[in-house]
Amino acid sequence: MIRHAICALALMTMPVMAQEKTTEGSGAVLRGLDKINGETVDLLMAVGQTKTFGRLEITLSDCRYPAGNRTGNAYASLEVSEKGHDGTVFSGWMIASAPALNAMDHVRYDVWVMRCTTS
Repeated sequence: MIRHAICALALMTMPVMAQEKTTEGSGAVLRGLDKINGETVDLLMAVGQTKTFGRLEITLSDCRYPAGNRTGNAYASLEVSEKGHDGTVFSGWMIASAPALNAMDHVRYDVWVMRCTTS
């Protein structure tokens, strides 16, 4: 909870990002890392879609990027849960250029945003 508050505070203090108009993407490219075997996988997801990576279930709620700059800094709203466990592993916004700002904390897996996609 504290981490989410810190992330929200950090986002509010970023004047450039706060003033910049954004466009919603139709999906996102996420990268997953299995820390045990070193395998990385790129996940192409549509907004509203849920995909499996290892034991994780990842749902993409939204992806946004600077208006007029598809390759600009993307940020995505994700919910990640683990099969066989109650609750979520991660729920919130991840920022492509600053994945550690609001990172998913999991022993085996890491997931981060690469970019938004458009239809």
